[in-house]
Amino acid sequence: MSDDSIKTGSAQWYSPTSVPDIAEGYLSSSVVEPIDQANQPLTDGFARQLTYLRLSITDFCNFRCEYCLPNGYQGKRPDDELSVPEIATLIRGFAQVGTKKVRLTGGEPSIRRDVVEIIETIKQTKGIETVAMTSNGYKLGKHLASWQAAGLDQLNISMDSFDAATFYKMTGFNTLPQLLADMDTLLATTDIKLKVNSLLMAETAFENLLQAIDYVKDRSVTYRFIEFMQTSDNSDLFFAQHAHSDTIIDYLLEHGWQPHERGSADGPAVEYSHPDYVGRIGMIAPYAAHFCDTCNRLRVSSQGKVHLCLFDQGNYDIRQYLQADDIAGLVSTLHNFMPIKPEHHHLHDSDSGIMHNLSIIGG
Repeated sequence: MSDDSIKTGSAQWYSPTSVPDIAEGYLSSSVVEPIDQANQPLTDGFARQLTYLRLSITDFCNFRCEYCLPNGYQGKRPDDELSVPEIATLIRGFAQVGTKKVRLTGGEPSIRRDVVEIIETIKQTKGIETVAMTSNGYKLGKHLASWQAAGLDQLNISMDSFDAATFYKMTGFNTLPQLLADMDTLLATTDIKLKVNSLLMAETAFENLLQAIDYVKDRSVTYRFIEFMQTSDNSDLFFAQHAHSDTIIDYLLEHGWQPHERGSADGPAVEYSHPDYVGRIGMIAPYAAHFCDTCNRLRVSSQGKVHLCLFDQGNYDIRQYLQADDIAGLVSTLHNFMPIKPEHHHLHDSDSGIMHNLSIIGG
């Protein structure tokens, strides 16, 4: 490994110049010969085309969800988050190599005062078809009009319970009634596509499922369950509350719900519909067999580091290209990452890589 790599504890990051050294042994000489990659789509070593970028714009979050940041955000919010010009360069580079969808994540992205400008910047980039965002929905009603005007296409709201007391216990905020009202306002007044994310936990799974089915009866919403993923900071809670996705899927299939095929730029959820319901129920099951087979995603942190997998062992600093507005250098480096993108995660081995908690890169 080159001297450009730096280790800090279990976390590891690499400068772009170290990538060829890292990839050595993975590439044949015929692959590394210079070719015109400028407009070639990003395709990894397992023939997966990467059309979806998840961009964290801050790792700060104001909620204290027990499975992620039970003690709240620790320390001072960084002052070196990616600027709007850096984000503009990043998105132009990714669009050039086939990215169609960009999702803004955090932490909580809405705490950035320039989030509207960020949405506008991405939406106006040639080649980007969908701009999405994941949010905890805090003060959603305040933001709706400006997000709609900026061009936001999709919004995922994290909401782990329909019960106000449970919601408060899980997040530290007693805001569920207002959030539910704001989501209804979104459905009535905007064309933003709404999805709701809920962590699948043993204690609340069945109650949440029944309430979710009732919720989507007359609402054009997808309510999605996400299997609880183990990180180095949540092991005790994980072993106490992990529930398998089959408990939800079996119930849906037994009650007339049918799965839909994923689109090429869609996330990992499998969505289920029913002829008597307007909305859908979804499942994201990272512990399921073959979950990673159709991975189409790359992640970039709020400090400009590429994560090739949510649970990878390292990340790769591309900020020098963003600061220099160097699209050619960025594109070349992204292509160099492709042979070393891992085939799958190692969650089954209780290995979450450098991911201490999901606020680092937005899940």
